[in-house]
Amino acid sequence: MKYQKVEKQLDEREKLRKFRELDDAFAQALRQLDDPNNSMDIPTGPPVRSLADLEADDQAALTEKRDQVFNERVKALISEYDLSESELSELIQTLLTYERWELQTVPPLSG
Repeated sequence: MKYQKVEKQLDEREKLRKFRELDDAFAQALRQLDDPNNSMDIPTGPPVRSLADLEADDQAALTEKRDQVFNERVKALISEYDLSESELSELIQTLLTYERWELQTVPPLSG
């Protein structure tokens, strides 16, 4: 039983020694960071982007995708109904003029 207590004391001493070494190393690293004459090249990761920036990027990608889908649909309608771009433009202007279509809304898909 005494043998186990001695071994346990050595383990605790070893843990304490390792903790002090780690604490000293950490304190030294902090002092080096605070030193204005520090020439250490501290690696840093890529710049942290804010959540708002990430959401703006997502929104831009979504808008680009919507534009692409819209352009594909317009081209399909032009070819399906054998319209020219000017005829399509005239149709859109007519719908807007008679308030059958608001400029900021997307007409619902039928079918």
